[in-house]
Amino acid sequence: MYWYEDEVKRLEKERSKRGYDPEIIFYGSSTMRMWDSLPADFPNTRIANLGFGGSTLAACVWFFSRVMVDYQPDALFIYAGDNDLGDGRHPEEILIFFQQLVAQVAARFGDLPCYFISLKPSPARWHIAEQFKYTNNLIESEIIKTSQNWTFIDIFKKMLDKSGQPIPELYMDDGLHLSAKGYALWKEIVNPFLIPA
Repeated sequence: MYWYEDEVKRLEKERSKRGYDPEIIFYGSSTMRMWDSLPADFPNTRIANLGFGGSTLAACVWFFSRVMVDYQPDALFIYAGDNDLGDGRHPEEILIFFQQLVAQVAARFGDLPCYFISLKPSPARWHIAEQFKYTNNLIESEIIKTSQNWTFIDIFKKMLDKSGQPIPELYMDDGLHLSAKGYALWKEIVNPFLIPA
């Protein structure tokens, strides 16, 4: 996990400079980190973006206690797992990482309202789309069965066209990261789940 060290140190420095206590924390991989419009998208809420580039769900678990030091949010939004599958991990492994994250959150924050944003249908990883669908199903089922304070937010289906293919304009040229249109869609999907300030 040492290759994430610079990114985690960046988050630690930002925490000391933030100057306010965030109500909502967004945590996860580069898809979360690159959501630069978050403060403008949700202007009535004090937000901290704690995404770090290239991170896996496994890395989010590994660094959770360190990254979350001193925070007491009202809710937590997570996006991670995409890179785990891209690295060759299996859906069942992602589920185990998710279970570990749930345990970490409970130990740190109790029954904090938490939201897992489903894995997205990236054109660059469409060749393993079935693994993405299966992973989403595993995590959603886990939340339904065991987690009173977790909510699954399905963005996968809403990022597909009528033929069931990823909508290209929602992504940057790399076919992996979101474009401004992609984040605008995420804003529309996520907004109803935000706890009012």
